[in-house]
Amino acid sequence: MDQRELLLERLKSRLSKARLAHSLGVEACAVEMADRFGADREKASTAGLIHDCAKELTHRQAEELGNRLGIFGDEWMKAEPKLWHAPLGAYIAGRDYGVTDPEVLGAIACHTTGKPGMSALEKIIYLADFVEPRRDFYGVEELRACARRDLDEALIMALEATIRYLLNHGRTIHPHTILARNETIAKKMVK
Repeated sequence: MDQRELLLERLKSRLSKARLAHSLGVEACAVEMADRFGADREKASTAGLIHDCAKELTHRQAEELGNRLGIFGDEWMKAEPKLWHAPLGAYIAGRDYGVTDPEVLGAIACHTTGKPGMSALEKIIYLADFVEPRRDFYGVEELRACARRDLDEALIMALEATIRYLLNHGRTIHPHTILARNETIAKKMVK
């Protein structure tokens, strides 16, 4: 059994069918984007497949683990439980799935907020989570089309969609999301 099959077997016992289907969709999108934009397809496959490995922890489990690991190092992370599964997922990917590659763990850790200085793999996982085939929201087709042409432009669109959603729902916006957007725009302006 290869590494992907082992990961998939473990995920099947820990994730709901819907979450597993989402993860498979993210994996497929991530591999496609890795091929298109010159990233490592195996790393994209692994990160896409297990990016949500902590998503189905109970609130209490996530809070206890997060406190123990110190992931609540800033007030924005502490205030938004929906963000917790990303850094917790990076930890669980290492602990339970044997993932040691820092690039893969980094892509899992920032797939909800983004961050300044994102690698191509981190951008791909962030975007693949946004545009996988099961996603259905206003503007997703335009975002999918953009993700086939221009990684940075698609990242900007996705980050701005996140910011708009959070503003419209009166939620806090993690500074990493804003910094990732601004940095990506600034780099495009210099080109």
